Formats: sequence, structure tokens, C-alpha cells
Amino acid sequence: MEKSLPPLAPGTLYLVATPIGNLEDITLRALRTLRECDVVAAEDTRRTGQLLKHFEISKPMLSYFQFNEAKRSEQIIERLKGGEKVALVTDAGTPGISDPGERVVRAAVAAGLRVESVPGPCALIAALTASGLPTDEFHFIGFLPHKSGQRRNQLVALKEFAGTLALYESPYRIEKLLGELNEVFPDRTIVLARELTKKFEEFLRGKPAELLALVAKRSLKGEFVVLVSGEVELPAENADDAGGTH
Repeated sequence: MEKSLPPLAPGTLYLVATPIGNLEDITLRALRTLRECDVVAAEDTRRTGQLLKHFEISKPMLSYFQFNEAKRSEQIIERLKGGEKVALVTDAGTPGISDPGERVVRAAVAAGLRVESVPGPCALIAALTASGLPTDEFHFIGFLPHKSGQRRNQLVALKEFAGTLALYESPYRIEKLLGELNEVFPDRTIVLARELTKKFEEFLRGKPAELLALVAKRSLKGEFVVLVSGEVELPAENADDAGGTH
């Protein structure tokens, strides 16, 4: 079957999604891309090295992370212009989604180079689809600012959004975030998705105050996707009829 597959295109930047926990989530296409590329641009070469070793893939790697992405972007663009096939990966999930990758994609597009996505695991989608909240309209925020004032201002600005809100948070700030959600969205349903695709994957659902009480009783570890139900209001003309019989 693999013989009939088209070879990787020279001078192409491949954005390869990698597992967010469960190694079984790697796709056949991702494995083929990693095997056939010329170089792997990785957020953390040690972590990606472990992934490649697990799948018995040996490739040269180039470190690419938040603090050297400007310089590395230039080097990656030069490699692409020279006809190399570059696979870009992050520590976990889809490159560019709250992870490095966006800058080099913009640079490649601006240079008229080909960019191809090799889709796969994404914590946002894994959490949203299993949350039980509406998925037809959602707003992804990523990580909130670290400063309390900026965090609260951003949350307040999102109050009028009708769809589901989705953001990422670390275990060190999850209690703080729940406190902020309790102030801004006290009546909304919150879903905490943690340890996604891993052995201890868990979805916790409730109002902010309920989840705050839970967090006070037990320590919650792992990275979180936090989902907030949207604002649902009855149209003014129907408000008086709510709960009535017809």
C-alpha cells in the first residue's frame, strides 16, 4: 500500500501532530512523514527523540522553541528554499495551537513556500467533543495572561460570547482560575478535562463553586482544558412564556 502513496514534496513544511499522551494516537501518515522528511524541527529535541526512538525512526533534529523561534524560522526557511522536507513537531499535539509553530508558518507562507498539515491529536478538540457542551460554536482562548487584572479583564470581555469557551490551564493555577470563573461566570457549567488520552483521564463537570469545593478536597494534577458553557438567554418576547403550558 505504501508504494502507491505519493512521496513527500521537496521544499515543504509539514506540521505533524503528535500524541498528547497515548502513543497509539500517532497516525500512519505522521509516521511516514517523520520517516521520509530530511529534518525534524522540534520544540524539545529530547522529548521528540524519545518519540522517534519508540517508533524506531532516526532523523536529524533542529531545536525550535519560544525563545529561539525567530532565528530558527530563518534557518528553516533557508532549508525549505534548498528543497529540504521539514517536519515540525511540538512536545505534544498540533503545532501552532498554544505551541510554537505559528511564526515559521507565517514566514513560510510569506516566502511562497508550501505548508502542509498532517492532522492528528489536539487537546482542545479531544476535550470539547467529550465535554457534553455545545460544539457548534466555540471560542478558543489558549492560556490566559498570568497577571490577575489582565486575566479577569479577558474573562469579563468574553461574557457576551454565546458559544462554548475553551482555554488551557496548568495544575498550578487551576484553583485560581476556578475562583475567577466563580466571580465572572457563577451560573455557567464548567468542564475540567485533565490527563487527556492518559491512564487517569478525567472529566469534572459542575458550577465553578462546586468545582472549587472539589479542588479543595483533592489535588488535581496534569494539564487542563477548561470549558465554559455559553450564555444562553431566552428572547425578550418569549421570556414571559418560559415554563408555561401551551
